[in-house]
Amino acid sequence: MAQGRTVTMDAGTVRQRNLSAVLDLVHRQKGLTRADLTRALGLNRSTIGDLVSTLVDHGWVHEQDDAPRSGVGRPSPRVLPRDSRVVAAINPELDVIDVALVSLGGSLVARRRIPVSLPSVDDTISVSATTIRELLAEHPNAELLGAGVAIPGLVRSDDGHVQLAPHLGWQDEPLGARLSSALGVPVAAANDAHLGCRAELSFGAGMGARAVLYLNGGPSGIGGGIVLDGRPVGGAAGYAGEIGHLSVDPNGPPCACGARGCLESLVSRESLARAVGLAHPDDDELERAVASAAHVEGSAGGPVSTEIDRQLRWLAVALRGAVNLLNPELIILGGHLAALWRVTPPDAQRAVLAEALTVSAHDVRIEVAALGSQRLLIGAAELAWDTLIADPLGAS
Repeated sequence: MAQGRTVTMDAGTVRQRNLSAVLDLVHRQKGLTRADLTRALGLNRSTIGDLVSTLVDHGWVHEQDDAPRSGVGRPSPRVLPRDSRVVAAINPELDVIDVALVSLGGSLVARRRIPVSLPSVDDTISVSATTIRELLAEHPNAELLGAGVAIPGLVRSDDGHVQLAPHLGWQDEPLGARLSSALGVPVAAANDAHLGCRAELSFGAGMGARAVLYLNGGPSGIGGGIVLDGRPVGGAAGYAGEIGHLSVDPNGPPCACGARGCLESLVSRESLARAVGLAHPDDDELERAVASAAHVEGSAGGPVSTEIDRQLRWLAVALRGAVNLLNPELIILGGHLAALWRVTPPDAQRAVLAEALTVSAHDVRIEVAALGSQRLLIGAAELAWDTLIADPLGAS
């Protein structure tokens, strides 16, 4: 009979984990009091005080004595993340390379969108490195510690190697290693939809949810993220969630993946943008244009309303199958899918899951991504913060 083993940790390892736990909470909550940290982590006040003081000394956090008084005595000071340490976030797409500097707490310090048609890996590395240097020059107090990249494709999670990004024409590209060499900092990369899902779970519409289906509608198609029992589902090799390649019409148009009638070939950002007369809008611009056009057309059935109705029908087919399979509590729609949903009348919204199994669809909420056009950049930044938060003294 196998005997259980007692795993012991030395004091240094325990302290590192506690420092990481404190910094992670401050990061995800965008600041909280020492008393909140004490309750959340189950450590005594003196231990929390020592951990916070260490993080202050190493430049990760600062304290403010402006927390509301909740009882007798001096109010517990608030512990807030400093914004001087940043990571770069990069999202290459069909028509633009989106670059930002992101501080702890998921706050964008600076952002720049550089129009590039079908950027190559070389383009992405060159443009990103140049843009990051320019943004750092504009923010001389910022210290770059790492970078994360949101890729519209399949990415090997352990080293940021892009296996396939079909819309960009990338295959078998060591993006992570090459970009790290160019920037001089560690670089992590992952699928853009997975990172959008993570951002919404950490700071957006998915906070506190345990079973989530996230759909990201971008220029390169529709990706997805799945969370079950509070944990992201990656699949055997990290490629789970490709809901954009779910077949909804076997006789439909060809898809970039080689199949026919995939969801992303029928529910296309390009088609929606074309209907409102835009060529390369960001998410927020597209959403405003769709809302304005739908308001103008009203119930007259103009070209934008017709396109919205068509896309909604196919989206309903995909969501019905996904709900029956996964039984989520929450569906989050990002990108052009958010624009589509916002202009859908309440009756039509309720009808989307009408043909799903009643027990599976019961109480499922469908919401738009709360972080808007920032979600992929914030998700990419989270990827970079992981290693830094895990060992804050080693990273400072």
